[in-house]
Amino acid sequence: MIDTHAHIYLPEFDADRPEMLQRAKDSGIEKIYMPNIDSSSIESMMALADTSAGFCLPMMGLHPCSVNADFKTALKIVEAHLANSTTTFYGVGECGLDYYWDKTLIAEQKEAFAYQAELAKRFRLPIIIHSREAVDDCIKIIADHKDENLRGIFHCFSGTADQLEKIIGLGFYAGIGGVATFKNGGLDQVLKPEHLKNLVLETDAPYLAPVPFRGKRNEPAYLTYVVEKLAGILNMSGAMVKEITTRNAQAIFK
Repeated sequence: MIDTHAHIYLPEFDADRPEMLQRAKDSGIEKIYMPNIDSSSIESMMALADTSAGFCLPMMGLHPCSVNADFKTALKIVEAHLANSTTTFYGVGECGLDYYWDKTLIAEQKEAFAYQAELAKRFRLPIIIHSREAVDDCIKIIADHKDENLRGIFHCFSGTADQLEKIIGLGFYAGIGGVATFKNGGLDQVLKPEHLKNLVLETDAPYLAPVPFRGKRNEPAYLTYVVEKLAGILNMSGAMVKEITTRNAQAIFK
């Protein structure tokens, strides 16, 4: 398995990070991709990337909830890191739009997202999209910037069947995590077996822990519960879900 989205560099893991990483390996996880949040998270993310090279892989971006009046300066920091030839990043993100917490800076969020879409194209990296209560607008911005160099993941997908078809139509993937296990998550009504070729696994650790850990700290080892639920939704084996989602992640982060 590959966890395509986990913030395991955050303080929630400071007390047991080595043990948490070992549990991830023991559960069958081969790689964990780490999306950045903003300039405050870069140091801890890169420290973990250095000590767990080849297993914990860093990405670089500006989260929409970190977009403020000085977002252009923050974007220049992101760009400078991506352009640094001595450091390898594996994606641009987490970026996108979030209309849940604050709608006062929507225009700035859209500009920051579009800028990062262009960075993803320039550096030939996948883009990792946060789209909370903003899936349609995220789809539109991606469609506006789409070319052969723009690929990526709609992280934490919990949208409609129509939105999923649009995402797949753009050649993008949907990240499936703990929400799939929630009683009212809705994905059991959306996901079909034919969608598996455009799905990847994620935890968003330490957030969105799957049932039976809902409300507690999430961690990559819990991905097995997502696989079990997804296999039930799609009416196929867990081994098949693991195989195809892993292949999909490898294609994205080629």
